Amino acid sequence: MTAPSDPAPRVLVDCGVYSDGARVPGEFTPAGALAKVRQIEGAGTQAFVWIGLHEPDDRQMQAVAETFDLHELSVEDAVHAHQRPKLERYDEILVLVLKTVNYVPHESVVLARQIVETGEIMVLVGKNFVVTVRHGDHSGLAQVRKQMDTDPDHMRLGPYAVMHAIADYVVDRYVEVTNLMETDIDAIEEVAFAPGTRTDVEPIYQIKREVVELRRAVAPLSVPFQRMQTDYKDLISKEVRRYVRDVADHHSRAADQIASYDEMLSSLVQAALARVGMQQNTDMRKMSAWAGIIAVPTMIAGIYGMNFDHMPALHWAFGYPAVTAVMTGICVVLYRAFRRNGWL
Repeated sequence: MTAPSDPAPRVLVDCGVYSDGARVPGEFTPAGALAKVRQIEGAGTQAFVWIGLHEPDDRQMQAVAETFDLHELSVEDAVHAHQRPKLERYDEILVLVLKTVNYVPHESVVLARQIVETGEIMVLVGKNFVVTVRHGDHSGLAQVRKQMDTDPDHMRLGPYAVMHAIADYVVDRYVEVTNLMETDIDAIEEVAFAPGTRTDVEPIYQIKREVVELRRAVAPLSVPFQRMQTDYKDLISKEVRRYVRDVADHHSRAADQIASYDEMLSSLVQAALARVGMQQNTDMRKMSAWAGIIAVPTMIAGIYGMNFDHMPALHWAFGYPAVTAVMTGICVVLYRAFRRNGWL
């Protein structure tokens, strides 16, 4: 039987072997890394391999799956992405799917076309390996790996410590993006209710859509974090579960803040629609007032435009000035009446 081929270099972001909390020098393929881990474990030392992949295709992911004996359903999810955040167990392997978020800088929330962009990270953890599959260009894990490389005590906790570190990184981004969006919400609220301006509901819908996308990325993780603390004690050590509890607390705060944003924007939409309705009523009153004023000269001119031989003041020398004066007087009276009642 031929050995499975390794992923292409552009897909394989990094492949490192860790023993006793430190990275083993050298460059490895996935198969070579696993062989190295087994060699180290044979000498009585704990070791694991951490592989990072970026948007692998079916063939490339299948090669990794054969090397680490991954379940075919997890392989399918890793390739096609667009999964709901979740935590699943396949025998002795845990699969955690995380949605990553990134704040898109913009000059004005009114002109912004996108505020939050999302990606995805799938973390597959076994007894002696961690495989991370990343989709999207903004969710790189180089910073996480760098921090872990300088923290051997945390690395000694094994592959599930890596899962915690990745989850902690993603949740910290949730908190950061959530705090940045608060400024946008305050700005859109100020624009929506600025005196003397017409209300535009479109920017409010835009930012509400971004908040909904953020909520879909964050909210579903509540159950996976809870299950990591309670359901998998045979896989996750007590020390790692303590770290996960801290991540869950940060996640809960971010989720609660996002929920409050969603409620606030729903109220803002209702208030903006009410203000738009008031603006439309004001416009309709003005239109009706001007239509009433214009109707008077139109009616009189229409009557005298019938050209009957016998009409009052038709041949009177002062008929035209008199009729014009009457029309002007009536229009002035109507204008003042509408102004007094606030229609104009």
